[in-house]
Amino acid sequence: MLQYVTHADKTYVCVMALHEEVPEDRVRSVCREFVGPIYQRPPLKASVERRLRIRRIYSIDVLEVQGKLVLMVVYCEAGTYIRKLCHDIGEVLGVGAHMAELRRIRTGSFTEDEGLVTMHQLHEAVVAWRELGDESLLRKAVMPVEHAVKDMPKIYVRDSAVDALCHGAPLAAPGVLHLTDDIKRRRPVAIFTLKGELVAIAEALMSSTEILEADRGLVAKPTRVIMRPGTYPKQWKSKGMEKG
Repeated sequence: MLQYVTHADKTYVCVMALHEEVPEDRVRSVCREFVGPIYQRPPLKASVERRLRIRRIYSIDVLEVQGKLVLMVVYCEAGTYIRKLCHDIGEVLGVGAHMAELRRIRTGSFTEDEGLVTMHQLHEAVVAWRELGDESLLRKAVMPVEHAVKDMPKIYVRDSAVDALCHGAPLAAPGVLHLTDDIKRRRPVAIFTLKGELVAIAEALMSSTEILEADRGLVAKPTRVIMRPGTYPKQWKSKGMEKG
């Protein structure tokens, strides 16, 4: 699941240091200009190829301006370099700027004020589970996998479709019972049982509207199966069995 978490949208608290003082209303005005799709080339010290690419800034909330320091919250697409954003804002302001401090407070559905534990606390929880059979601390320390996809578009399927999906079979329209209205073609979608258990992550082959109107055809293709095969009763036949 990590690939879906690391590629999720992120929120940062940032301190941007301007190289000269600028009127606060000018700072706020220029920051608003950077909301939306922007062009970014990764900085020299980056782990990716330095090629021009488009990243989306969903919001920049300037909390406070004190002298040359600007405290702001940035909600952005994964892969956005905040230090490059600060540099570019400084260029538009005409005074230059750099990132002085940065704190990531959200990645996808994970926030810093919800369920965070230290490695020491996790170790204590594991010891309590292994030696005392007490799993209460472990349940507080380890979130269920469903939490990682709580913001992802969802499809809920019939029990009869679950085991086939666990074996990597694509999801056909008759297996769909409920869905959210934010499913887009070629984008990830989480497939759930009616009990709210995560079965798989799939690539949507239809949009929400198309799925609702379809009575046949394939609607999603699994890319990562999460649930173990055999968790739900097998209610499908292989081609070999059908021929027999």
